[in-house]
Amino acid sequence: MKPHPRGRALALLAPAVLPAALPAVLALAVGLVAVLLAVAPAGRAYADGGRPAVTLSTAEAAKGADVTVTGSGWRPNALLMLLVCGQSDPVRGVIGGTNSCSNADGQAVTTDAKGAFTKVLPAAPPPRPCPCVVHVATVQGEPALMDTELKITGHPVAPLPDQSGDGRLAVLAEPRLDGRSSLLTWFGAPPARTLVFTVGNLGSAPVKDPVFQLGTAHGVFAPQWEDRQWKGTIQPGHKAEIKLDFELSAGAHGDYQVSLMYAKKLLATEPWGVDRPWGVTVFWILLCLVVPAALFRIGMAVVDRLRPRDPGRTGAARRHRGVRLPDVTVRLPRLRGTPGEQGAPPAGPEPPAEPDAHRAPGAGPHGTPAALPWFTPDSAPPESRPGRPYGPTTKGNS
Repeated sequence: MKPHPRGRALALLAPAVLPAALPAVLALAVGLVAVLLAVAPAGRAYADGGRPAVTLSTAEAAKGADVTVTGSGWRPNALLMLLVCGQSDPVRGVIGGTNSCSNADGQAVTTDAKGAFTKVLPAAPPPRPCPCVVHVATVQGEPALMDTELKITGHPVAPLPDQSGDGRLAVLAEPRLDGRSSLLTWFGAPPARTLVFTVGNLGSAPVKDPVFQLGTAHGVFAPQWEDRQWKGTIQPGHKAEIKLDFELSAGAHGDYQVSLMYAKKLLATEPWGVDRPWGVTVFWILLCLVVPAALFRIGMAVVDRLRPRDPGRTGAARRHRGVRLPDVTVRLPRLRGTPGEQGAPPAGPEPPAEPDAHRAPGAGPHGTPAALPWFTPDSAPPESRPGRPYGPTTKGNS
């Protein structure tokens, strides 16, 4: 089979063309590598454009003036908190935590599906002197924050505190909460715990007396940050166990989250479930039972004092103010007969006696005078009882 004429021509030209084209191919490869290296920084800059960003409508505002805050690159449908904070710097962050911010004038905003937002924020003077920033941070979910410098006209300015060094602290072990609730906590006393964690200095300089930010959050609310300074020095490459005491407000209960931050970086979070103070509930239940009973007793005493008195009652009856039952007297039947015959059983009915012609009218069967029908031996006066002589009669019986 004969080769194709075009393939035969290429085979004859290859030994002559390849040595001449090899430098051009190498130059083209070097050019492509250079282009890729030049495009790489531009690609990183584009990727950084997706990070959170905040811009202000003005860099300086008067006290109380409105400032429009515009953000982009945030997490979609994320809840953000906007605050004006003093003693802060975009590089070092809010040094004093939210205690350096005007929390009463803060604003909340939710990002759209693209992670952007626009919100009007009043430039309220913070409790700490400037330099000031507009602090934007996420409330829940993955933490993210951004600080943008803002000058407030007429607000005092003071230099920022000195940094303790170039050291970098990192948490080496999982933090824990030490402490137990007491009986007073069961009745509404502030729950208290101790956050224990181990940090290591990963930098090249010692860290002396570091200041941590300890925050407590309840539910979906933003953490309330407080400064906690630890006395001591951590040398480069060394570690230390740190204990920070904190407490919640009186009567706090529910699910809380304790957060630890240092140098604008979140180091650790720890959940904490606080029991309900059931002693307070029992106290209110008892109060709802005792107060009505006491009011009822007071009302009854007032009514007893104000009701009219009966002038005919005796002193003992007047002193008696309670409920009195009627007096009941029980009398046993007395046996008829003479005192000597009281213990004998009652005699049966006597047979009717025959009439005696010699018996006087009204006399008994043995000739003794019969007693009147309305008198009995027991009811007759002592002087007229059988066996006793008749005494002197009184005026009423004569």
